[in-house]
Parts: sequence; C-alpha cells; structure tokens
Amino acid sequence: MIYFDNAATTKPSDAAVRAMTDALTTAWGNPSSRHGMGRDARKLVEAAKMTILKTLDAPRASASQLIFTGSGTEATNLAILGVCRSKTRRGRIIVGDGEHSSVGECMLEAEKEGFELVKIPTVGGRLDLEALEGAVTSDTVLVSLMLVNNETGARYDVERAFATVKRKNPNAICHTDAVQAYMKVPFTVKSLGADLITLSAHKIGGPKGIGALYVDASVIKRRELSAVIYGGGQESGYRSGTENVPAILGFAAAAEEFFASRAERTQKMSDLRGYIVEKLSEIDGVRCNLPDVAAPHIVSVTVDRIKSETMLHFLWERGIAVSSGSACSSHSKSLSAALGAFGLSASEADTTVRI
Repeated sequence: MIYFDNAATTKPSDAAVRAMTDALTTAWGNPSSRHGMGRDARKLVEAAKMTILKTLDAPRASASQLIFTGSGTEATNLAILGVCRSKTRRGRIIVGDGEHSSVGECMLEAEKEGFELVKIPTVGGRLDLEALEGAVTSDTVLVSLMLVNNETGARYDVERAFATVKRKNPNAICHTDAVQAYMKVPFTVKSLGADLITLSAHKIGGPKGIGALYVDASVIKRRELSAVIYGGGQESGYRSGTENVPAILGFAAAAEEFFASRAERTQKMSDLRGYIVEKLSEIDGVRCNLPDVAAPHIVSVTVDRIKSETMLHFLWERGIAVSSGSACSSHSKSLSAALGAFGLSASEADTTVRI
C-alpha cells in the first residue's frame, strides 16, 4: 500500500504507541484523584502539556494555558463558542471563506446566537488582507483564520492578518486552526500573534480522539473564554470530563518525536511534493491547484472528466490511498467550501483529489 492520505490521519508513531501502552498499564489512575496514583497521573498530564508548549516555543506559558480536548474539532468549538459566549453583548465575528467545517459550522452557530458574521475571500489561496482590514471594526469580537488549508495546502499569511486585526482593534481575539500546519510549517506562539491555537494529535503520529487549545494568558486574565462542556471542572474549568491520560501521553510523545526531526521531515515532504507536481503537470487533462505559498505535504489535483470518487476507488484498487477532500466532510454531497473559495467551479471540485 502507498498511503497518500496523511492529511486525513497518520499512522501512530512507535513512540506514541509505547507511551499509550505504558499509561494504560501503569498510569491508569484518575488525574483528579487525590491519592498517589491520581497524583502520579496528574504529574504526567502536566508534563505532557509542557512538552507540547515547548514545541510552540511558549517557554513562559503555564500548563493551564494548554487545554486538552477530545479532538481538534472540540478545541475549535471551545475557542469560537467559548469566546462568543463569554461576551455580554453581541458583536462582529470574522472568518476566512475556505475554513475547515469545524470552524465554519461554529461560526454559523455563533451567527444564530446573534453575532454578525463576515467572511474574508481566499481566492487562489491568498487571504484578502484589504477586505480583512475593512471588516475589522471596534465591535469585532473574534477573528478565526486557518494557518494551512486542509484541502488545497494553501499557507495563509495569518501573521500579517492578525497584526492588522490587532492594530485596528487590540481587543479582538485572534484564533487560528493550526491542525494541518502543526509540525508541517514553522511557527511559534509569538510569530503567529494568535490568542488561541487549535492542535490535533492524529495529524502528527499521535492517537485519534485528543486535541488541544493553546490559550494566551491575557485571554484567561480577562475571562474571555467560557466552557462549552460542563461537569467536574477539569482542565482549569474549561473542559470538564476525566482526562484521557493514554491519549494525552501519546500526543506528547508524538509531538516530541516530530519536533526533534521536523526540519528533516519538512524537507522530505517538500521534495516529494515538488516531484509529484512536476510529474503530474506533464499529463494532459491533469492540473495541480497551486497556491502562491503552500505547505509541503498537500497537493490538490483536478483531473478533467473523471469524478474524484471514481479516481479514489480506481487508485485504491491499485493500493494507493488518496482523498476526495477533507475526511471530516467526505459524507457531504455539496461543493467543498475550501475548493470553491480557492476558485474552482462545482464541476472542477467534483473531479479533484487530495494527495
């Protein structure tokens, strides 16, 4: 098998599997328990947080600034709805028009709750910074812009975007979905200028069912994030529910392993992507959808007159795994928001696969 669907999920690394096995067999105490086994589990969770914070180059951050969730989607729900529901009055929320469904659907829910929603164009994989600057007002509550598009591989200039937002309204909170960017493109908490950052383990060799939200200290201090899951008050009150210690430790182990070899991995992905684009571009009727600035691990390919589902099954019969789009929205029959925002027509999107 040739597995070309790592944007959907990755094989768990050996380090992650070992860490999870150890947790299941030796560190199975409840981190909220006050006896020795509980305290031991709590120490492991706190250490895992610091490991992941180190990969974000957030050395002065406290463990409370990383909130473990059940997925990247849940982390994004906490970021967007948690910020919106912390407000006593409604205002404007801004989002890119080709975001992952976890962001787009949350924004639509916030709109139902009374917030004014504004979408920023991303044609060709470029954030329209002029449109963004015009959209930011004194009542802007939240701006959410993904770092790397999960279907086209476009690497958006969120650094400039967030700098623009903060210049026009320092009180606006900036969130980025960095799930497809984490360990694939270089960034730090400081370089992004984001207040909230969504991460997920299973895109970097960690287990499924565990994500995280980085929260800037200023957001915590100003109480601008509310819980969206209620219960025992775990994760500093932001995410109730007994912590999934095995998955947390698997996340940290994968993050530590990828972080140590990130330069080598990135170069390998970039070289392979370049080779794929070069060879596919030589074939009549095949077009690679190339953003100006792209992540090294995603290639979007449109094939004339061959539906993506047909191509997907044809390739799988030959042992090659690709995707017809985001795995999270593969059940949807509507036009991909990401591909439409990039500039593809409905018929083109219907004949596009993701490598």
